[in-house]
Amino acid sequence: PYHDHVELLELRADAPVASVPEPETRRWVHHGSSISHGYRAETTTGTWPVVAALKTGTHLTNLAFSGNAMLDAFVARTIRDTPADVISLKIGVNIVCGDVMRLRAFRPAVDGFLDTIRDGHPDTPIVLVSPIWCEPVEASAGPTVQDPDRSEEWTIASGTEADVAAGKLSLRAVRAALSSIVDRRRADGDHRLRHLDGLSLYGERDAAAMPLPDNLHPGPDVQRLIGERFADRVLTAFAAPPGETA
Repeated sequence: PYHDHVELLELRADAPVASVPEPETRRWVHHGSSISHGYRAETTTGTWPVVAALKTGTHLTNLAFSGNAMLDAFVARTIRDTPADVISLKIGVNIVCGDVMRLRAFRPAVDGFLDTIRDGHPDTPIVLVSPIWCEPVEASAGPTVQDPDRSEEWTIASGTEADVAAGKLSLRAVRAALSSIVDRRRADGDHRLRHLDGLSLYGERDAAAMPLPDNLHPGPDVQRLIGERFADRVLTAFAAPPGETA
């Protein structure tokens, strides 16, 4: 289940067991927030990473953590040690919504996260994905909070644009930082790293036509939209079997 906490207590079998064979398709490892986790999707197969994986026949390992895509070192080490033919990292929204970093800390944290992954994947394509459109924190800083004037879930920002000018983070600041980090690292020789602007997956125009039901998380329609766009713009290039040119 994609929306529940699961703890495996015991595993039994009434017949011999064997390890799962290595997938014959491209292996995709993804890390992201509750948006990648699938909060507000209707089914597991309706979460956007699964939509993208099924569309391209890609083997998915989804390391998305609701509210906790915070550039934690243990996540970077896990990705470093996990076989992958393509890696995507959707970074920023949790950091802004939790107001856990300033720009000064964010930039080297991203570099350190990428450095650790590169220790195990020196040549694997990595796609650094910036946040999708989220109106409350586009220009204003977090943390995000529940609107006290509404009974239903509705997210607003408690920070301001002035806070961003003083060094706090907004989604616009995050997108600019991620883009510049990728440009710098590519200039230094990491040509297998690329940036994907999250607004190309779900932007302001999309929000006008398909609004987020709680002003933060995509509903089922937007989950599918993001998955299909990611499949077309990223995974299609890596969907060929290992050993073939993508």
